[in-house]
Amino acid sequence: MRAHVSINVKDVEKSVEFYEKVFGVKPQKQTTDYAKFDLKKPALNFSMNSHAGSPISRVSHFGIEVDSPLDLQAFLHRLRSEGIAAEEEKQTSCCYARQDKAWFNDPDGNAWEVFHVYEQLPVHPSSVGSSTCCP
Repeated sequence: MRAHVSINVKDVEKSVEFYEKVFGVKPQKQTTDYAKFDLKKPALNFSMNSHAGSPISRVSHFGIEVDSPLDLQAFLHRLRSEGIAAEEEKQTSCCYARQDKAWFNDPDGNAWEVFHVYEQLPVHPSSVGSSTCCP
């Protein structure tokens, strides 16, 4: 099983250049107004479209959960070596979990997080609706 996400972007060529750096692979398919990354790790069919008059996609954020703090550091190192600015957070309590994470934005301003969860935190009835994390 693999998730599929398709986003509308302003400039496919510019977005492909960015996502090649993020994912470390070239797209499986690319035209002037379409590109598809067929990723194995993370298991994701990620595509983008650019059509005149189409609004740019906006979401709260995208995320990639990694298996260990070392995996997070390796991902962060690759982003930075590719010139992608990433903000690191360590031992943060966010979304009812204790985790380390790194945040960065794509060319259209969509936020991405790469994170490792150390433990799930309890959800207390008084805290529901008051989680203050994730831009």
